[in-house]
Amino acid sequence: MQALRNAALTILVAVFPVWAQAQILNTEAEYAVILDHDSGEILWSKDGDVPMVPASMTKMMTAYFVFDLINSGEITLDTQMTVSDDAWRRGGFPSGTSTMGLSPKQRPTVRELLQGMIVMSGNDACIVLAEGIAGSEEAFAREMTERAQELGLTSVNFVNTTGLEGEGHVVSAADLARLAKLIIDDYPEYYAWYSQPEYTWGSYTQANRNPLLGTMEGADGLKTGHLDIAGYGLTASAIRDGTRRTIVINGLPSKQARAQEAERLMRMAFSAFETRTIEADDKRIAELDVWMGESRSVGVKLSESLNVTAHRRAFAKGESEIVYDSLIQAPVTAGDEIATLVVTIEGKDPIELPLVATEDVARLGFISRSIEGLSRMLEGGA
Repeated sequence: MQALRNAALTILVAVFPVWAQAQILNTEAEYAVILDHDSGEILWSKDGDVPMVPASMTKMMTAYFVFDLINSGEITLDTQMTVSDDAWRRGGFPSGTSTMGLSPKQRPTVRELLQGMIVMSGNDACIVLAEGIAGSEEAFAREMTERAQELGLTSVNFVNTTGLEGEGHVVSAADLARLAKLIIDDYPEYYAWYSQPEYTWGSYTQANRNPLLGTMEGADGLKTGHLDIAGYGLTASAIRDGTRRTIVINGLPSKQARAQEAERLMRMAFSAFETRTIEADDKRIAELDVWMGESRSVGVKLSESLNVTAHRRAFAKGESEIVYDSLIQAPVTAGDEIATLVVTIEGKDPIELPLVATEDVARLGFISRSIEGLSRMLEGGA
């Protein structure tokens, strides 16, 4: 049907009730998405597909890759790894960046390093894991980028494991939201670490920086990020009444702005979006012309139901059309796919649904076809 679009006919149809238009959701963040967890659908986006600097939200992929290696048996949670001078210098207290507080020659376990990375955002923990698994941070970053792309996160290019500034180190907000879903779905046994309020290594304790933990109902993860070039960001997920939504925001000017916007967008993610259904029943959506048929038209209906989740106000701006070949030729059999319903709603990719014939239309006999052809020619020239 897509190939026929240029030579196709369209019919505008109404599939949703409409009310007065109003401005839909916006945000101060430079990049933002809201994802519905069950469907994996991006419900709303502001430059969500544009690669951006993720800062420490990178550590979500670092952790996922380590989870993979534990799952495959390559390492265990009890595997010990040695803290190198380089990991201490670039990620420990001397670095002046987020740290777990490791010291050279210490041998923390993978379990401890993961909690130090996830809860404390320790850059030293990331580097120690990378060196202990792949020999160097650069090699680990290449491998985790390949793994991310295998998972369908096509915007990913990671040059390090920490999210510290690096040329070409990017990922889109939409892919971070998809990564959050992968972590929750694939490794629920480790997901609890993302809601851990604090972690202590030795005498050093660091609180989880996620501003929604403990302040918003159902919030249970995931990861903050901040660099001067990126601003303040957050990937956060929450569940209410069995529904989980995930938000990603980045490019905010301060911690306070991040906390306020995260709270607002997460609240809107649950309250401002609704699901509407287009039922697949025997109701005819339209009548389409048929060429050389015993009937000059045939009804079309949906072949399958569709649930559409979107901002309540976006439905007011939605459009629906039927796209079909300008020459539907008889014979037509009930159930044949002969058209497509295209639903366009602001903030979402167009949704295409097949439309099928509601009844048979037999082909005219030779004499009748000749008469019909002449009749149509005369009608066209009138």
